[in-house]
Amino acid sequence: MELTRSRSARALVIHLEDTRNPEKANIMNVPVNFRSVDIPAELQSCFAAQRAAYLAAPEPSYDQRIADLKALGQLLKDNKDELVAAINADYGNRSEFETLFAEYFVVLETIADARKNLKKWMKPQRRHVDFMTYPLARNRVIPQPLGVVGVIVPWNFPLNLSFCPLAAILAAGNRAMVKMSENSRALAEVLIRVSPKYFPLEKLAFFEDGGGRGPAFSSLPFDHLLFTGSGATGRAVMANAARNLTPVTLELGGKAPAIVGPDFPVKTAAERILWVKMFNAGQICTNVDYMFLPKGGEDEFVHHCRKLFAERFPDINGQDYTSIIDEPSFTRLQATLDDARTKGAVLVNLAERQIPDTKQRKFPPHLVLNPTDDMIVMQREIFGPILPIKTYTDRQEVADYINSHDRPLAIYPFTSDAELRDFYISRVMSGGVSVNEALLHVGQHDLPFGGIGASGMGHYHAREGFNTFSKLRPVFYQGPLSPIQMLFQPPYAGRPMSILRTMIKWKT
Repeated sequence: MELTRSRSARALVIHLEDTRNPEKANIMNVPVNFRSVDIPAELQSCFAAQRAAYLAAPEPSYDQRIADLKALGQLLKDNKDELVAAINADYGNRSEFETLFAEYFVVLETIADARKNLKKWMKPQRRHVDFMTYPLARNRVIPQPLGVVGVIVPWNFPLNLSFCPLAAILAAGNRAMVKMSENSRALAEVLIRVSPKYFPLEKLAFFEDGGGRGPAFSSLPFDHLLFTGSGATGRAVMANAARNLTPVTLELGGKAPAIVGPDFPVKTAAERILWVKMFNAGQICTNVDYMFLPKGGEDEFVHHCRKLFAERFPDINGQDYTSIIDEPSFTRLQATLDDARTKGAVLVNLAERQIPDTKQRKFPPHLVLNPTDDMIVMQREIFGPILPIKTYTDRQEVADYINSHDRPLAIYPFTSDAELRDFYISRVMSGGVSVNEALLHVGQHDLPFGGIGASGMGHYHAREGFNTFSKLRPVFYQGPLSPIQMLFQPPYAGRPMSILRTMIKWKT
């Protein structure tokens, strides 16, 4: 069955009315329950069509999945310039290098990695057979498609955070509905227009935000739902999904700290941390949200940051420095700085000799020295080019501080001391870790990515992404002989009980 957007609001809505009324025949035999939520007809009809297509062909072959991954990559290659231009339009100014590097290139690498490993990922796993069912029995774990997967995409890396999950979703043999952010309207328009050339809508469909699609999308009875965004929205998404018992993967962000050890060169730390903090103007969920510096190292760190920023961004209004996504975010960042200044923090403007173009929402990067916990800058994720710097004298105070707050999406220890490195890895729990660098663990194709606690739940990327979007189905194959049938049938007195007692004795 083929679904087009022109018919979705008419013919399939009639069917969906039938699915709500058990007395009417379900012409597609699709068990769909929307639980009386006010869901736009376009979402309902697409979901029903994808569910029907899944039931008609529940387990795509290896060749079909490879073809889907190739089509996903071809969509990107054929429309590269238009996709890059759309992201730039949504931002006002988005560094072309950052889009090509962190979105286009990373997605192509992710698709290539899935194609390379798919045969291995799909292979049933052998598992040991318990003594009670031996001999000649077999155990297998068979990864099978879940069905219809929903993806809710944020605006900060909209291509990366839609297509990287899609690589895993399609590799696992699923169908997908993808809702883009309200701040990604230009990109959403391009994807909605071009994607049907590569995929039928009953396999992959994109939707823009608006028209009640936000909360309604997470209320659809998906077989799995992936959300990337803020913790507050993540809680609402999870509550909506819970009504359908839809399992969720949440990537939520938070306040990820960098910790510069006393042995680590301050200049090198400044180079690596500043690169991440300026990338995408700091609008990254795994960015360094704040940092710990050995007491007394502030002046040297500030000196290197000033020098580095002047070299890397001689003109803040140039195309290499990305804009803040919208006016409310720009205003929020300015209010965050004003709050810190009012409460006694020392602010260092790294672009103090430049005049930023506020119409382009170019926000000058700032260091905030010795912030306190009553400041907004230390109470919520910053999501911008502001870097609070706390000083410390003892590693335990660093661990205690981080552990007294929500578990972060990442920690970034900078040290050549293996014992100190392992101290932070073992004593401070986070979603992931990059050592002597920030952020780069996220781009490793053979590492899972995910948060913990308030920073999220579940994983994708690598084999873990394939597993997340698969049902790892346990299958037991009985052999020609069945010890249970031969030895443990009632009446239990006598031989069955004697054998059982002997077996218990062996185990104790």
